[in-house]
Amino acid sequence: MASNASQLKAVLFDRDGTLVIDVPYNGDPSKVRPFPGARKVLDELRGLGLATGVLSNQSGVARGILTLDQVNSVNNRVEELLGPFDVWEVCPHSAADSCRCRKPAPGMIHSACGRLGIDASEAAFIGDIGSDVEAAKAAGARGVLVPTPVTREEEVAAATEVAADLEQAVVLLLKGRA
Repeated sequence: MASNASQLKAVLFDRDGTLVIDVPYNGDPSKVRPFPGARKVLDELRGLGLATGVLSNQSGVARGILTLDQVNSVNNRVEELLGPFDVWEVCPHSAADSCRCRKPAPGMIHSACGRLGIDASEAAFIGDIGSDVEAAKAAGARGVLVPTPVTREEEVAAATEVAADLEQAVVLLLKGRA
């Protein structure tokens, strides 16, 4: 069962295309640019006592395009710009690896929730493509799609909850919260 606002304990985010401008296979921290309003949204969630986390597919590692050290350097820069996250999960596999962590599989959400000591039904996951909301659904978490120009129309049509931007996504999540 998907979480409702009164039991929400954590908001998890996709990294590229959701929190930061997507730079394909980015291994350079100097190229990290947060989406407008991302820091404000995160500060609001943290101020409410909600845990925050980032879950990111990084198939460039499996493809030999970048290293885990480069991914970690970029993630560190994201934290410098957007503040500390309670949990990070990175899937370094390619789609061909058939792992349990790569979105749309629920593995990263389950792992993040386990590390936070909560049930997936107490979490929400915000992302910019269909595999993000599919992962949330598969995990039993609430999923909110924030479309970008790369989001396909059928992904928007299939999403249960869609928001224009991060701020609107958080408004949706917090509606009815005590």
